[in-house]
Amino acid sequence: MKHFLKQHKLARAAVVLAAMLLSLILAILLFLRLWPAFGGRASRGDKEDYAARAENYRDGKFYNDGDFQIMWETERKDDKVISSKGVKPEGEIPTVTPEYGQPLSEEEIRVTWFGHSSMLLQMHGMNILIDPIFSERSSPVAFAGAKRFSTPPVTVEDLPHIDILILSHDHYDHMDYKTIKKLDEKVDRYIVPLGVENHLERWQVDTGKIRNMAWWEETEINGLTIGCTPARHYSGRSLDDQFATLWASWVFWDGNHQVYESGDSGYGEQFGQVHDRYGDFDFVLIDCAQYDAAWPEVHMFPEEAVKAVEILGADIAMPIHWGAFSLAYHAWDDSVERFVAAGEEAGMQIVTPRIGETVKLNEPGNSMERWWRDIP
Repeated sequence: MKHFLKQHKLARAAVVLAAMLLSLILAILLFLRLWPAFGGRASRGDKEDYAARAENYRDGKFYNDGDFQIMWETERKDDKVISSKGVKPEGEIPTVTPEYGQPLSEEEIRVTWFGHSSMLLQMHGMNILIDPIFSERSSPVAFAGAKRFSTPPVTVEDLPHIDILILSHDHYDHMDYKTIKKLDEKVDRYIVPLGVENHLERWQVDTGKIRNMAWWEETEINGLTIGCTPARHYSGRSLDDQFATLWASWVFWDGNHQVYESGDSGYGEQFGQVHDRYGDFDFVLIDCAQYDAAWPEVHMFPEEAVKAVEILGADIAMPIHWGAFSLAYHAWDDSVERFVAAGEEAGMQIVTPRIGETVKLNEPGNSMERWWRDIP
């Protein structure tokens, strides 16, 4: 009898534990579906549209050209490390007050960097905001996830009116729910890769303000041509939506100047393809950080980023995707040190603005201070 009662208690405990686990799983699934920061999903009609417009879309997913893996063998070593600092700075990152409020002619180009890949490109007399994130964390929630180690020089409320908001892909360090919600009333139009529009629509952005694009599609706005071009990366905001939306790099051309913004990208043939179609660039904003030998396909090493700039035929380059979040294991300034070293050896002009600094393309020499070297 005692043996029977013991077995009965164990069985009841197992049932209770199973019920608790099931409840936890259901709660997680509901959270993933209901919390708006995770974004929206494509409808059947959306998927048919993607398949008709994008050669790299099939079976409900987008693909990179050629062989691609997010993770490769982890035993590979990166033997080109320069910096011996930590993954986050010990000292405070300096910021400066932006100069984007000054009058801008159609012939001028200015870029104000807010850290990481967030920047305001002023070109053809318009304000073009790229991959804005002004939240404390790169995460769907405020209590967990990668925490910013530098402070933005302005708030969303301080930003000027935005003619065009560009998103390169839907990862949290490039597409931030809270930032978009605060910004939306300032934004005239959004230009995004295929699928990303579903996130914006779930966040109550007016569908009439959104233009989605496949690789090699172009749109023209008030004399400025914007081209959606390939990148070598991936997408996803939840557990089951990797590759469900497209990732991209961007070309901006107005007849006077041509600018390239890489988004997140591994090194590949796409840079030669972009140059074949558009020719030499005046200015390139290039991903050069958050790399690791374990995932060489999805982010370039700094030396590869320099090669990409050379292929694109650029006069001036600016390294991005650093200075705000630590999303890899390298020192926080290793990327920019290596990019500058390889770029200067190649004879490039490399601008490295402080966070908040406005780079003027006609005066690049004013933004070449290697300021991070004084910060431990």
